[in-house]
Amino acid sequence: MNPQLLWLIPILPFAGFLINGTIGRKLARPAVTAIALLFTIYPAYIVLRLWMFMKEDGAPLSLSVATHPWIAVSGFHVDFAFTVDHLTLVMLCIVTGVGFLIHLYSAGYMAHEEGYWRYFAYLNLFMFFMLVLVLASSFLLLFVGWEGVGLASYLLIGFYFTKDSAANAGKKAFIVNRIGDFGFLLAMFLLIAHFGSLDFTNVFAHITALPPGPCRFLTPIALLLVLGAAGKSAQIPLYIWLPDAMEGPTPVSALIHAATMVTAGIYMIARCHVLFDRSPFTLTVIACIGAATALLAATIGMVQHDIKRVLAYSTISQLGYMFLACGVGAYSAGIFHLMTHAFFKALLFLAAGSVIHALSGEQDMRSMGGLRKRIPTTFWTMTAGVFAIAGIYPFAGFFSKDEILYQTFISPNPLHILLWLVGLITAGLTSFYMFRLWFKTFFGQPRFEEFRPTHDYDLHSGHLAAVHASKSSTLTLEAEPEPTHQIHGVHESPWIMTVPLILLAILSLIGGWVGIPFALGGSNEFEHFLAPVFAVAHPVIIHHASADKLEVGLALISLFTAGFGFYFAYLFYYRKPGTAAELTTRFPAVYSLLDHKYWVDEIYGRFIITPLLGFSRLILSGLVDAGIIQGTSSGLAVSTRGSSWLVQRIQSGNIRSYAGWLAIGAAAVIAIVLFKY
Repeated sequence: MNPQLLWLIPILPFAGFLINGTIGRKLARPAVTAIALLFTIYPAYIVLRLWMFMKEDGAPLSLSVATHPWIAVSGFHVDFAFTVDHLTLVMLCIVTGVGFLIHLYSAGYMAHEEGYWRYFAYLNLFMFFMLVLVLASSFLLLFVGWEGVGLASYLLIGFYFTKDSAANAGKKAFIVNRIGDFGFLLAMFLLIAHFGSLDFTNVFAHITALPPGPCRFLTPIALLLVLGAAGKSAQIPLYIWLPDAMEGPTPVSALIHAATMVTAGIYMIARCHVLFDRSPFTLTVIACIGAATALLAATIGMVQHDIKRVLAYSTISQLGYMFLACGVGAYSAGIFHLMTHAFFKALLFLAAGSVIHALSGEQDMRSMGGLRKRIPTTFWTMTAGVFAIAGIYPFAGFFSKDEILYQTFISPNPLHILLWLVGLITAGLTSFYMFRLWFKTFFGQPRFEEFRPTHDYDLHSGHLAAVHASKSSTLTLEAEPEPTHQIHGVHESPWIMTVPLILLAILSLIGGWVGIPFALGGSNEFEHFLAPVFAVAHPVIIHHASADKLEVGLALISLFTAGFGFYFAYLFYYRKPGTAAELTTRFPAVYSLLDHKYWVDEIYGRFIITPLLGFSRLILSGLVDAGIIQGTSSGLAVSTRGSSWLVQRIQSGNIRSYAGWLAIGAAAVIAIVLFKY
């Protein structure tokens, strides 16, 4: 296969961005759609050809293509180069495949929105930067894509820029990610200082050549990279931007959460596994951050009422699982869960968008219910997503989540047993809040007022006018507010939206079968496929028979845990729906803690943002304006007047003045010479 085709993979979405971004305003909507879809599906076709080529016997382990040196300064040079290996190929399949389905779905969901051309231009731009990030052969080019997806997310999250909440959410995502990006930048400076290169191959070769054992000077580099990953992949303490990202259109949420931005941090850690393997302390930090984030986000997700925010916190929690996998050295398991998560999380967000579409923009689950027979395609496809994320056998999430828990349990670090327990508890909570969403949305009696107009009603305009304003959180846990949002004819979504749902539902079912372990009757094909990339890792080896029994036992434990989550959701929200409200009144402090999301945003606002803003105002208005700027201008005026008086006296024409100044100058020169020598 011609490596030059690699250039087309990111360039085509960029061409779509340029065309729709410049002349899209003047084009008809079908033309805008055709451009966006055409420049997205062809890269997916190229990736499919790459997959088939690299699966052949004797195929090279990687393909590379480069230009002339991009930067060449005093012996330091960086090429603008792309490289595809097995890890890159997995990411390319996710980004182009899931990304295209989200583009297709968007053509229906956004059909009547203003700024249609602008939306698809931004969406193509997002794809371009993510593909650059994945294909990059150096830290510097990866950082270009890294910053680019941050820019694209800012534009898409704030797509409804006339709403203050959307504009603020975009700014919050952009600013919070700058904190992580600063860590990434410092890590690159340290890499240059120690290795004189930013090329992956050169840096990893230098690290491999180091003496065996931990390397202390690599730990600061690794920790700074973790800071960057925590920002992009929404981990503690930088996860706060992701829930607010729900202000963007629902397909944007699917793209950010499933196929692009939030997976970048996980990919970067897996790509740099050679570095992280030499810093056990950093790996422990990664594992602890992942476990803590998974549990914290799961507990918050239990009490959310906005259907999209439930899914947002579930994304943060699932990303925590991926961090946990990388932290215990199970990089293949982390990427495996990244892949299956892309399938079922894209499905869940798009299905939620179909629910919102059917209910004329309603997002509060307390105003839903009884939709199972009204929108059957959405119901059955979302059911597949719920079962997958809950870890129900044989859906995709069961195999990938089980592999992470198994690898955590068998890790030799005693701390990892505690982390496994945290992961197991989180699995139960995930099952609970996802089935809570399922029951509240599709079962029971409808909790909304339906209005059937006698004339054509613009559903999408209605959606835009009713973009979510969440019901007050002062309500009890499951109290149902009086219906205030009129539903204009509940209906199933058009085929252009349901076809992606069906395809993603199929992937959510069978997508994990490529990674079925030997203990459960599979061939663990996914891990074998990634083996050339992670060959330097040293997994724990247990006797095969013992390992099989242990893995089967742990899989059963996790499956029973998911079953308990389902049972309590069934009990609280279907069999005895008043039970949850009773628990709220019995444990108000616990509910308040979860409902206020542990007051993390308030803590940041009180102890970081407010002092920073106060200091900034002091600097700008007090010291800078009054002190520096006014003082400098006043000082310049005084010095100018003084200098003019002095020059005037020197140039007065008075011979005695010239003689006096000449004497003073001569004395100054003599003093300087004597002082120097």
